[in-house]
Amino acid sequence: MSSRPAVTAIAASLFLFTTPAADAIADPHESVTVDPTGRIAPDGTVTLSGTYRCTGSTGPVFVSSSLVQHNRTVRHGIGGTRAVCDGMEHAWTNTGRPTPSVLQPGAAHVEATVMELTSQSSLPLPRFHATQQQDITLTEK
Repeated sequence: MSSRPAVTAIAASLFLFTTPAADAIADPHESVTVDPTGRIAPDGTVTLSGTYRCTGSTGPVFVSSSLVQHNRTVRHGIGGTRAVCDGMEHAWTNTGRPTPSVLQPGAAHVEATVMELTSQSSLPLPRFHATQQQDITLTEK
């Protein structure tokens, strides 16, 4: 049995319940971008994308993304992608279908985060490499 789904679930949970502090970003050469256009399918599946760059990881690293629309107090997690922290720029794409499906084509606000799970104790703790917030437009697929 693979532990990958469990690690992905832990990463997503940590992302949703923690907010990176501005000083948590240690290396100015690390970054994450969000493409200005996302896609929404007729079934409510949302696809977001962008690029990232990170260095110096010792644990698993993920690019997580969330989206808000209309009601800015409700944040929808949109997938998570495993990241490689080799100092090079890489593309990321996350896909998810919020339930209930309340998202529609139009303006939205996205937050993308590059987060590592460190194992300095028996509990995995988040280490934030980069974060970006951006307004985007959701278009129909």
